[in-house]
Amino acid sequence: MSESTPPPWWKGATVYQIYPRSFADSDGDGVGDLNGVLNHLDHLQYLGVDALWLSPIFRSPMADAGYDISDYCDVDPLFGSLADIDRLIAEAHARGIRVLLDFVPNHTSDQHPWFIESRSSRNNPKRDWYIWRDEPNNWRAALNAGSAWTWDEHTQQYYLHLFLPQQPDLNWRNPEVVEAMHGVLRFWLDRGIDGFRVDVIHCTGKEPSFADDPRCLAGQPLVEFNDQPYSHEVLRGLRRLVDSYPGERVLVGEVNIRATERVLQYYGAGDELHMSFNFQPLDAPWEPVMFRTCIRDVEALLKPANAWPTWVLSNHDNSRQRSRYQGSLRSAHAAAVLLLTLRGTPFIYQGEELGLEDAVIDPDEQVDPGGRDGGRAPIPWLAAPPHGWYGRPPWLPFPPDSEVLAAERQLREPDSTLALYRRLIAARKRSPALLQGDWEELPSHPNVLAYRRQFGDDHRVVCLNFADQPHAFPINGRWQVEVASDAQGENEPYSGELAAGQALILCPEEH
Repeated sequence: MSESTPPPWWKGATVYQIYPRSFADSDGDGVGDLNGVLNHLDHLQYLGVDALWLSPIFRSPMADAGYDISDYCDVDPLFGSLADIDRLIAEAHARGIRVLLDFVPNHTSDQHPWFIESRSSRNNPKRDWYIWRDEPNNWRAALNAGSAWTWDEHTQQYYLHLFLPQQPDLNWRNPEVVEAMHGVLRFWLDRGIDGFRVDVIHCTGKEPSFADDPRCLAGQPLVEFNDQPYSHEVLRGLRRLVDSYPGERVLVGEVNIRATERVLQYYGAGDELHMSFNFQPLDAPWEPVMFRTCIRDVEALLKPANAWPTWVLSNHDNSRQRSRYQGSLRSAHAAAVLLLTLRGTPFIYQGEELGLEDAVIDPDEQVDPGGRDGGRAPIPWLAAPPHGWYGRPPWLPFPPDSEVLAAERQLREPDSTLALYRRLIAARKRSPALLQGDWEELPSHPNVLAYRRQFGDDHRVVCLNFADQPHAFPINGRWQVEVASDAQGENEPYSGELAAGQALILCPEEH
């Protein structure tokens, strides 16, 4: 990217993931909804994010929290209506916030009219919209669902589902399926949606001979390693469609393969995904070796390929970062500095800006078949129970310390997690180096991770101390603290030392 060419909006964006059923409830039924999101757009504007990504809002029987879709072109009544999403898009755009939807191309619900037709008879015109076989192979489904094949008594064949039996896989080799799913994207793009997070895109292409796989024999689900050339053909078609619309619409993909060199392939030659999630930090404990290795890996592989990185520390499928860091708010604050200063687009999962931990879910309260409820607990807006959720009790219990961590309370506290995220996003916006500059690792003690970001004559240095004791980190030149994870010493000269667990953004001292 030359310094005179403005980069596309998504390269400089901070994206905020909303899990709608847990964000905010407008009608008192105990489940978050689109009007709840609308009512809290001021929170997102205050935070400074540039885009929001909504986890699935489409009509669904909710066997897998909306990832089992029975109508891609309607909103589930649990969340609202098409009029509600239209209003949300308009209000978000009025605040300069773009809106991304979650597109689920690999499978539908077994209640989708397409599958109801497909399973009605072997001769139905939509039979080949799904994947049917006389004999199963050894492929394993995700979410502890066992075999990826379920027997249909009526038509005496098995159908494929890489997730739950209620989520049959579409046959993307059928041109009619391709056209129907392209129609879904057009429907939403025409309504003003700015792009899509594409669910398990690496699963759309299947091994054509349906050969057994030894990894499945060992109990591993196919979704963890399915990586077929045809998925790239599917993606190129989606990209051509999205690129035909004005306004730099974007595709960000979930390629849930824990190998950066494989994920890189899904960027294609600039003709597949605009961005793909990098999930390695989701698995990493808060320690320097893992993060140093992960960042070096991403830089070494993606930069030469001109592939733009993403960074994410939590999402709806994983434990919250603070819970993974043994409940340490100090580590969660340092991680926020890391997330918002690396080269690439950061994604913040709702509630991370409040420093939330996973909720404690008793066995009789569990909703998700994959056991992922802890990170999906409701957001506490107000300090006093029921924390802004009036009417029926919320569908899951609140996270720990909701009274203390409520958004209302943090708004008034200058050293809160919310205030830190706001300062970090603001610092990012005012620095070309942080938005689009090069990343260069600096020599440091093994317990310190330090790097320089530079674009033209704009410079920042970021340094993180992973240790429980202070560490010297001398640096040439005169620098001042722009943002500190512990809010100490901001706008003062840098002393050359990092406090225990502290992370800093340094900028050159103004003369």
